[in-house]
Amino acid sequence: MSLFNKVLASVGIGAAKVDTKLHKSTYTLNENISGVVEIIGGSTNQQIDAIYLTLHTNFIREIDDKKVKDKAVLHKYKLNEPFTIQPNEKHQIPFSFALPPVVPVTTGNSRVWIQTGLDIKNAVDPTDKDFIEIKPTRLANGVLTAIQNMGFRLRKVDNEQAPSYLRRQTPIVQEFEFTPTNNTYRRYLDELEVIFLQQTPNSAEILLQVDRRARGLGGLLSEAFDMDESFIRLTLSEHDNIQAKLEQVIKSKMKIE
Repeated sequence: MSLFNKVLASVGIGAAKVDTKLHKSTYTLNENISGVVEIIGGSTNQQIDAIYLTLHTNFIREIDDKKVKDKAVLHKYKLNEPFTIQPNEKHQIPFSFALPPVVPVTTGNSRVWIQTGLDIKNAVDPTDKDFIEIKPTRLANGVLTAIQNMGFRLRKVDNEQAPSYLRRQTPIVQEFEFTPTNNTYRRYLDELEVIFLQQTPNSAEILLQVDRRARGLGGLLSEAFDMDESFIRLTLSEHDNIQAKLEQVIKSKMKIE
């Protein structure tokens, strides 16, 4: 019977199970995710080589000019050293780890989840998947609100593969795409994109991509070769007049009076 149970467990029948219980499901950047991983033994004793938590998000990558949906690992956390769990035994392991600074806000089509896996020798590895909600920090929310108050409308939010010069920092970036709604900017701009590069509790480094409106033949040529796009790297703190600072750098770049 014991040998038969081991054979069944090796193909996932009567094997150990895993369940991750988070202390809460909503977080903001710079918080710690904490909870307990519960392992329940199956019909036979099994060696658990490792328990790992991986933080995932979805994103879009371009392959041969086609957009393909994919998922990225933002963080991987190993919980334990090898141990053996007995039949029907319950074993709990508490955990806590900091959210990485590149975690996207869960808005639009963006999703973030924790996947728990048991690494069991000669057996199917059980897994558990838990979705979490990521809220923007107060400063990030202030930046997005300021842009809307300036006369822009948030059109969409996407997670995309990071450009080559950022891939050492992060596999993905989250782009907030705005369109101008007032005449001050509509005359000059097609859209404004915002990427949060680094965030701390008191500051945020952002990348603004300003897409100028094409004017005349020269403007059309610039648009064709992406020369109509300007990039502004800017650090903001909670003590700044955020809207005034954004207006200053954008108008200066676009030569708007």
